Amino acid sequence: MEFFAVLLPIFFIFGVGFVGEKILHIDVKPVSTVSVYLMSPILGFSVFYETEFNSDYVMMTIYALALVFGIIAIIYLVGKFRGYSTNKMCGMILSSAFMNNGNYGTPLVLFAFGVPALHYAVILMVIQQLIMATIGIYYAAKGSSENPSSKETMQKVLRVPIMYGALLGIIFHFWHVPISSTMMEAIKMVGNAAIPTVMLVLGMQLAKISVKNLRIPQLSLALVLRLVVSPLIAWGMTFFLPVDDLLKQIMIVLAAMPSAANTTLYALQYDTDPDFVSSATLFSTLLSLITLPIVLSLV
Repeated sequence: MEFFAVLLPIFFIFGVGFVGEKILHIDVKPVSTVSVYLMSPILGFSVFYETEFNSDYVMMTIYALALVFGIIAIIYLVGKFRGYSTNKMCGMILSSAFMNNGNYGTPLVLFAFGVPALHYAVILMVIQQLIMATIGIYYAAKGSSENPSSKETMQKVLRVPIMYGALLGIIFHFWHVPISSTMMEAIKMVGNAAIPTVMLVLGMQLAKISVKNLRIPQLSLALVLRLVVSPLIAWGMTFFLPVDDLLKQIMIVLAAMPSAANTTLYALQYDTDPDFVSSATLFSTLLSLITLPIVLSLV
């Protein structure tokens, strides 16, 4: 029951967005723009400003990058074989390569492994957020319905401010730039609003999905990659990474998380197969109620 108690707040926020869209018919795009361009960079700044960096970052960064690029490589191979368009392939990448280890994975790790594991979970969350803000946005922009060139894609990535917020947070952290408690409180108020806003946008986007339009074969592949293949890759990597057993367990569990809610935001922002990405996020989150207890029992 405690496992479901962790999930209840997550599904509640999704549900608020879902019901709100059904009743009010809100235009989702402006809401997502506010989150991407105003809230997210402030969140990136506050997280990196307050994070204590250490040597574990190196191994965890290697793990996170290898996991993401491993899934991307599989998608490219399958996509070439099945003749996916750039839009569909990038939608698959957004759905499968990035996991929800923030508002889902971190509290789950705390419940499953206790307070000592929370430090590792937060570090991995920070690394994952930075990867999504760069690699994730790159593929969201690349898969845009506007068919941008490589140069235009990179320009879109560089225009997203969360990277600059995170970089500024790192600079302020290492240079020990003081920020007053009242100012930090204001920064956190804006930044912390990003997470529930992203989840509300996901719920609103899910309300627009037609079950008739689901691409079952492609969705099935995305779910298998996210919930099965990803933790298997993580499990294989733990044999080679020189980290303690607790961190290895956390790596495997976080790799089994459903699709990241942020990917729906990026897919919507750049019109990169948003209905498919949203449906993958929904179904992976629902199926995680079955798969995550299995993963937890095995680690």
